[in-house]
Amino acid sequence: MKTSMSEQEKQEEVLTPETKTANQPVTRENTHDLVIDVDNVSFGYVPGKDVLRDITMNINRGEVTAFIGPSGCGKSTLLRCFNRMNDLIPTAGISKGEIRILGTDIHAPEVDVIELRKHVGMVFQKYNPFPKSIYENVAFGLRIQGINGKQALDQAVEESLRYAGLWEEVKDRLNASGLGLSGGQQQRLCIARAIAVRPKIVLMDEPCSALDPISTAIIEELITKLRSEFTIVIVTHNMQQAARVSDRTAFFYLGNLIEMDRTTTMFSNPSKKQTEDYISGRFG
Repeated sequence: MKTSMSEQEKQEEVLTPETKTANQPVTRENTHDLVIDVDNVSFGYVPGKDVLRDITMNINRGEVTAFIGPSGCGKSTLLRCFNRMNDLIPTAGISKGEIRILGTDIHAPEVDVIELRKHVGMVFQKYNPFPKSIYENVAFGLRIQGINGKQALDQAVEESLRYAGLWEEVKDRLNASGLGLSGGQQQRLCIARAIAVRPKIVLMDEPCSALDPISTAIIEELITKLRSEFTIVIVTHNMQQAARVSDRTAFFYLGNLIEMDRTTTMFSNPSKKQTEDYISGRFG
């Protein structure tokens, strides 16, 4: 889907219910490919105990960015900051810094979290289709947005299932329960559900960790295909997977961002000794 710059600018005025005013500054996203801008962010689940410290990074439009690092290093925590999933924990919060998505500070008082999550979709580690039909799983988010016309829903459901590489497998049983699919199919159904509302960004938290190698290969191929339409951030413990699917990789350790670079550079010539040790298997 290719759009003109003016159309992109219109699409990106979406994180707040109101249209931006002339008094608001022009953000970098209006003139560059920057989609997610993390500026010196520290975050904790309880006040005074940060589990992320001084994280600064940017993520560009149309790229796949992989977060790697040992368990407990903060990569999933940062991912959930991007669509404010951590808000579900009452004591959690950013202690300093700012996260800007599409040029907007996502913690600004005027930001509508529901609007934010429309444009920052998420696929979880454990596939979690709703106890509904395959069709209704994909149509769910569209119905919430007030789209109920049969023709529009039919088209969106088919397009999303095709994107997810699932259409040919389920087109004759769209009214069957999504829970009746195999694990790999259920994860692809969840991906179809996430992209049906056409988010700008898709977050994937260990999307293949519960899948067999064949299903994992299908999901990786799907990620490669989706990069032309969506900006993707994936958390993975599988360094080979990061090397296969991502454009850029960020390595985290003990709540710190140790290094972020082009994936080919990171895996062939990392600049930090900690990164080299982790990639080479000396720890983690």
